[in-house]
Amino acid sequence: MASLPSVIAGTTLSPAHLLSLGMFIFGMDTMAYSDLVRRTTWRHGSTERFMARPASQFLGPGEDSITLSGRLMPEVAGQFAAIEVIKAMADTGEDYPLVDGLGRVLGHYRIVGLEERQVAIMGGGLPRGVDFNLDLERAD
Repeated sequence: MASLPSVIAGTTLSPAHLLSLGMFIFGMDTMAYSDLVRRTTWRHGSTERFMARPASQFLGPGEDSITLSGRLMPEVAGQFAAIEVIKAMADTGEDYPLVDGLGRVLGHYRIVGLEERQVAIMGGGLPRGVDFNLDLERAD
C-alpha cells in the first residue's frame, strides 16, 4: 500500500503546523488545538405583506466565526507563553490572515474572545495544563 504523499499542491505537510493566524503558528510546540468549529451564516431580509407570508430577499453572506478548542500541557505539547502572545495580538484589535496547514487562506480574522480553564493544579497553584477556547470573527 502506497503512503500518502508528503506534498499536496506544492505545500509540504507538517504535523507541527496546524494553522497560522498572522505570524502566530498553531502547532504542537506552541498552542495545538483539538477542535475547530466554524459557523457561517447568510443573511435574508423580509418584509411583511398583508394576507400573505413575508416577502424575503437574499442579502449576502453573514457572520463567519471560528472557535478553536484544546488543551495546553507543556509537559506534552504547547507552552503557556503562547496564551500571552494570543492576548497581546487581541489587544491590538487588528485582524490577521488565517491560513490552514495546507496553505489555504481562510480569510482575515480578529480575536474576539479567549476562555482559559486551568486544570490539574499543583503545589503553589500552578496548573499542569490549560484548556482553552479561542473565538475568531471574520473581518473581511
